[in-house]
Amino acid sequence: MTDVLGVGLTHYPPLAGSDEHMANLLKSAMKDPDIPDEVKDPGSWSDLARQEWGEDGGTTAAAAHRRRLLDDMRRCREAIDEFQPDVLLVWGDDQYENFREEVIPSFCVLAYDDTVVEPFGVLTQKLKVPNVWGLPSDTTFTMKGDPQFAKQLTSDVLNEGVDVAYSYEPREGIYFPHAFGNTQLFLDYDNVGQEFPYPIVPLAVNCYGEHVIARQGGIARFADIRAGEDLDPPGPSPRRCFEFGRAVARSVARSGKRVALVASSSWSHAFLYDAGWHMRPDTESDQRLYDAMLAGDYDTWNARTSREIVDSGQHEMLNWFCLLGAMSELDMELEWSDWVVTEIFNSNKAF
Repeated sequence: MTDVLGVGLTHYPPLAGSDEHMANLLKSAMKDPDIPDEVKDPGSWSDLARQEWGEDGGTTAAAAHRRRLLDDMRRCREAIDEFQPDVLLVWGDDQYENFREEVIPSFCVLAYDDTVVEPFGVLTQKLKVPNVWGLPSDTTFTMKGDPQFAKQLTSDVLNEGVDVAYSYEPREGIYFPHAFGNTQLFLDYDNVGQEFPYPIVPLAVNCYGEHVIARQGGIARFADIRAGEDLDPPGPSPRRCFEFGRAVARSVARSGKRVALVASSSWSHAFLYDAGWHMRPDTESDQRLYDAMLAGDYDTWNARTSREIVDSGQHEMLNWFCLLGAMSELDMELEWSDWVVTEIFNSNKAF
């Protein structure tokens, strides 16, 4: 008998690093010579930002931020364990990892068998941060897959009229997309992802759109932005992501399985919020969408345009549009949530 659990969480990479590195993205922005000095001056920051920054560049506040995130992550894991799913479907962004210049699909079902994941690749290679567990950088775990379920899901969604790509093998020579690797890592934080018992089918979403190749899924300096970026075509619209989620929900409803539907991402990201000088997330815009989610107000979500998403640095929230599309289709109600606001740790997080 089909049953469904909806879960939203974060795959925030600095959670895998130590506290003294958690504000590194802000510290990196503060070194950008094209960001005005007055913007980088803590004296001009909000009360929350100054409080978090403190006397140690955010290290003390990072410990509290970590506790809050882990408390919420463990609550999500408890709900998953209580539900005992046959499989997790995880919407996550591909940040110039599996998909690069050869092809950028709007949506792609990763119909993989069991896959060996190196969870610290992005952390150690891109962010140059040691992991908080003190483990070797080449530590691995196995992500269980369910390729047959993934293939049936793909067929169903295509027959529903939503064009979705599929993949049977990951790109060689890359670290597995961290949106999915970190989902398992953080849900099994105490075991470093190595004892997570449930299969995962990743559903990759081109959240980065016009910036996926232009910024290689990462950070741009303002000198490069002002020089004129060679932007890429947009990603799927928020409304189309909502429709994708609805199509996935209809397939799941016919599957006869217990399925956890998971959106994996933080909300607006400071390093993508150009209007905020890459110093802070767009909390005001995030708050409006969070309040609408609590109220079950999907009209507000569906009114959001691609341009508004990009301008607010909310690229990765397209994963949540997919989840809410599924929740809308299945007429599910929100039972619990938490909202973690920060000014210096790059992104607000919802659970």
